[in-house]
Amino acid sequence: MEPTTFSTAKLLDDHQYVAAKKEVFNVQDMDVWEKSEAYHEYFGFIIMLNEEVKGKKMTTECRVTKGLLDLIDIIDKWVDEIPPMEQPQRFGNKSFRTWFQKLQENAPNLLKTALPTEFHQAIPEVSVYLIESVGNSTRIDYGTGHEMAFVMFLCCLYKINAFSIEDSLAVVFKIFNRYLIFMRKLQLTYRMEPAGSHGVWSLDDYQFLPFIWGSSQLIGHPRLLPKNFYNPDNADAYAKDYMFLACIQFIHKVKSGPFAEHSNQLWNISAVPSWEKINSGLVKMYKAEVLSKFPVIQHVMFGSLLPIRPSCAASACDET
Repeated sequence: MEPTTFSTAKLLDDHQYVAAKKEVFNVQDMDVWEKSEAYHEYFGFIIMLNEEVKGKKMTTECRVTKGLLDLIDIIDKWVDEIPPMEQPQRFGNKSFRTWFQKLQENAPNLLKTALPTEFHQAIPEVSVYLIESVGNSTRIDYGTGHEMAFVMFLCCLYKINAFSIEDSLAVVFKIFNRYLIFMRKLQLTYRMEPAGSHGVWSLDDYQFLPFIWGSSQLIGHPRLLPKNFYNPDNADAYAKDYMFLACIQFIHKVKSGPFAEHSNQLWNISAVPSWEKINSGLVKMYKAEVLSKFPVIQHVMFGSLLPIRPSCAASACDET
């Protein structure tokens, strides 16, 4: 039985937060990860949001929590203030390290402004995920593990009750989408290397989750069929409403040549007959290509909110 539930049980008043840290150090530790509370809560969180956005446009009216949007606006402006330096390398502009250091130094205070006072005691733990979500300052790269860190950051905000299920549309359509737009700017400005990219054989150089949630949005769409999504005109027409098409639009912006050559995995997806099958297939692919890969999971941070300890759900799965 696959765990698909996400717990939003209220934390005790005396809950002890800890600075999140790495716990997966070798391939043998992957079994501990896959049976951990963190794994089952994180995967359940993805499935919960997947259900919440099903069939809905990004322009759907929803309540917006401005604090995190303002935070992303601030770190976005820093990019303008720290322009890329002149250097010969194609990838990895070293100005990113200056920008990243500024985020490291200011993340706790940014979160104090973004979050109500009652959540400030959680900042030492949740700020780690925010910092991890923008890429690696040594390699100057970005990939699905960093994207995962941002979604774990959001997951932790649900766990501390800064968000509730009623906020889910805003969390995906406003906050996560704003993060995507910001990361595209960061990637282009500092020419960030795709982390762990398999070239044309990966789904996308940088992202994965917007394709899952974006395909859920398109379930039941009366006109846009899977076989048409890669058309540039369709991407332009639907990008504001559907996350999946916004990703396709960005790919057309940064890559040239036949779509089937530079984005082969997405091209293959266009042959799947329905968005329901695409969505379920992408969830399975995410588990196999991201959650089950040691090169990704070795960088995951674990704390009191997403702990490495064994999950009750894992025990139930073993018994069924």
